[in-house]
Amino acid sequence: MRITPMTELNNRIKNLQQEMVMHSLDAVLMLQNADLFYFTGAVQQGVVYVPVQGEALYLVRKDFSRARMESGLKEVVPFRSPRDIPGVLTDFGYAMPKTLGMELDVLPVGTFQRFQKVFGDCSVSDASPLIRTVRAVKSDYEINIMKDAALIVDKVCKRAKEVIREGLTDLELSAELEFVARKAGHQGYVRMRGFNNELFYGHCFSGPDSAVPTYSDTPLGGMGLNPSFPQGASYKTILANEPITVDFSGVFDGYIVDQTRIFSVGELPDNFLKAYADMLAIQEYARQVGKPGVSWGGLYDECLSMACEMGYQDHFMGSKGAQVSFIGHGTGVELDEYPFIARGFNDYQLKENMTFAFEPKVVFPGLGAVGIENTLRVAPDGLKHITFSDQELVAL
Repeated sequence: MRITPMTELNNRIKNLQQEMVMHSLDAVLMLQNADLFYFTGAVQQGVVYVPVQGEALYLVRKDFSRARMESGLKEVVPFRSPRDIPGVLTDFGYAMPKTLGMELDVLPVGTFQRFQKVFGDCSVSDASPLIRTVRAVKSDYEINIMKDAALIVDKVCKRAKEVIREGLTDLELSAELEFVARKAGHQGYVRMRGFNNELFYGHCFSGPDSAVPTYSDTPLGGMGLNPSFPQGASYKTILANEPITVDFSGVFDGYIVDQTRIFSVGELPDNFLKAYADMLAIQEYARQVGKPGVSWGGLYDECLSMACEMGYQDHFMGSKGAQVSFIGHGTGVELDEYPFIARGFNDYQLKENMTFAFEPKVVFPGLGAVGIENTLRVAPDGLKHITFSDQELVAL
């Protein structure tokens, strides 16, 4: 079991406190599991209270003994309910805050109201942008874990070459690949921040199913097994000469990478081959120009313009009417972190050691989809690969 070092946690809290100073917050209170893990190294039921100055407090309801064992924070404190918070703050010499930040993008209203009562007339604002800004820039420690996660998706791709055959169902393929990932240490659950965003390992689908849109904010959807979870693999049988998409999230020790590779049984038609080559060209352009200081939205606009000039205006990042307005999404402890290589983020800039999945894809309704996805790291001279599987379109 990997325990997040105390030095790592202290640096994260220090970086958040710097953001708090700039936004005039006396304290930040976090409850969501991904944020708890990032700032405490544990996911036990409780809250983490970060004052603008001083030690962070991890207040744990259940299970305190595990939290004490797993968290590298200095102060891990048992508590029973939000009503205990004023007394705990007094015990540690902290005054009640006048301005408080909370995760208002993910916090249920009822839960927020219970904590709001505790803090009385305190002004509460959304701290999520600050939290996500801190989390966006990865340390060497985090990037090394993401490299371990990349080993999992590489094993998945290698297994795909061994098992894909005509007559196999998309579900059977997905199950084979999930088995490989799980044995390699994949934790199973893929955390996402967006409301109602859900993902199980990833997506495996073939031919027309890969072009079926769905509710999720993704360029590809798939039929899924039933309307309760309408995405991913179905019972469709793999046929010759159609694209097979293996879009898999590798998760290891809490950190996520995302990778897509395309396979086929026999050769693909020329329109798919050309589209795949064009998506590789867009990725290569992004790799060259994606340097610190480059606008998230500006990079999106340039790549979208390239795709339109190539003739994919109605097919890029989804079928017409179901296209998404992004090409890249941050990865880390969640699959939808900062940065977003997306429309409208022109005032946000890439920073060194930000990590994101870049996924230019083309969808031909009724036929299928092709594209590439890799998790990349922002370096001074451009984007560097974290995921590393062979990018060749594999015809079996």
